Amino acid sequence: MTLSIQQQIVVSGVGGQGVLFATRLLAEAAMIKELPVFTSETHGMAQRGGTVVSHLKVGDFSSPLIRRGRADGLLALKPENVAGGHGAYLKPGGWTVVNLDRPYHHELAGPVHEVDADGLAAIHGDSRAMNLILLGFASARIGDDFFCSPDDLRAALEKRLGRKGTMLTDALAALAAGIAAAE
Repeated sequence: MTLSIQQQIVVSGVGGQGVLFATRLLAEAAMIKELPVFTSETHGMAQRGGTVVSHLKVGDFSSPLIRRGRADGLLALKPENVAGGHGAYLKPGGWTVVNLDRPYHHELAGPVHEVDADGLAAIHGDSRAMNLILLGFASARIGDDFFCSPDDLRAALEKRLGRKGTMLTDALAALAAGIAAAE
């Protein structure tokens, strides 16, 4: 049975932070829930640390791109991207989850949830795990305003990494660290 969900999320960061992996994982979580999903990405200078942004639409949409002022949420793996233009995608009252190690001074109209995903990834022992920590945090903190739950993300990870023992174990641990940070 397909649920009636309409959600638009922008995922923003720089090359090497796992923006595309995070977006694909969210898309897989939507597919596991039998929800229609579109994704689109821009990653021009990503290999040189340039900006990477992806659009994720879950529900009955006809195109993958999100118009400015229409996103329900923004997942910002790099805080500078919020003020650098990606915050403009948010609709009034839209939520933001930002990877940040200090308080964020913003002028966004909706709630901003901060997590030091880089710091938690360092404690976890793998800086590449930051994106999974951010996703775990977002799924637990945003709750019903996020189309997927922590369990949905676990299922997507298990489907994607099921045969990669240690990689799956590490990914699940990073997701769990983000979920714990939201409590």
